[in-house]
Amino acid sequence: MGRFVIANHKMYMTSSDVKKYLSRINKEVNRQVIICPTSIYIPYFLKQKFKVGIQNVFYENEGAYTGEISPRQIKSMGVSCAIVGHSERRKNFLETNSEINQKIDLCLKNNVNVILCIGETAEEKKKGLTEEVLEKEIKEDLKGIKDFGSILIAYEPMWAIGSGETPSMKEIDIYTRYIKQIVKKYYDYKDMKVAYGGSITPDNIEEISKIESLDGILVGKASTNPDEFIKITKSFLKD
Repeated sequence: MGRFVIANHKMYMTSSDVKKYLSRINKEVNRQVIICPTSIYIPYFLKQKFKVGIQNVFYENEGAYTGEISPRQIKSMGVSCAIVGHSERRKNFLETNSEINQKIDLCLKNNVNVILCIGETAEEKKKGLTEEVLEKEIKEDLKGIKDFGSILIAYEPMWAIGSGETPSMKEIDIYTRYIKQIVKKYYDYKDMKVAYGGSITPDNIEEISKIESLDGILVGKASTNPDEFIKITKSFLKD
């Protein structure tokens, strides 16, 4: 699929913001772009030039789970992929690797592609545990999984999310390559696509775009500003 750009709108924007946003970006983005809006806005985003994802799913297809959304439901809407294991879900909602593994498994059974987020905390980075954390999350999150062609991994250091801080370009390259090596080591899959996410802005995208090992980017709040997102997307996807 070449390079790709994922937008995570989190819990930003109102319905009027969404309409203005879509009118601005519709002619500027293509199928290499995946936008994950707040779930209640998904219908606005369907049947556009880009792909549509969801920010989270539940690990059952149906049942008495008030407020949750299942992989089967999103597939029926035409949503193509789901973010699973985002650091904010891990931190704020105490999601475990076991739950994340169940979500991935059910997504794949429903033909929903997965964007798996992994990454270390500031404390873990300080202690030099980044590689250990990434390896553990890959092993536990992907336990028993077979369909790696339907999974993208996003390296998102928890300390970089919304902080304005990013790893060095060398660090992003090192950990992108490391993630691919770990997947190959444990699952004998050598074509894993890896994205970077964490405080991506129009100011640092040129540098990030030069990292050859990187297959994609996952853009947070900056993706809700149409002008910023268009600039980021064009910079990363340019030939």
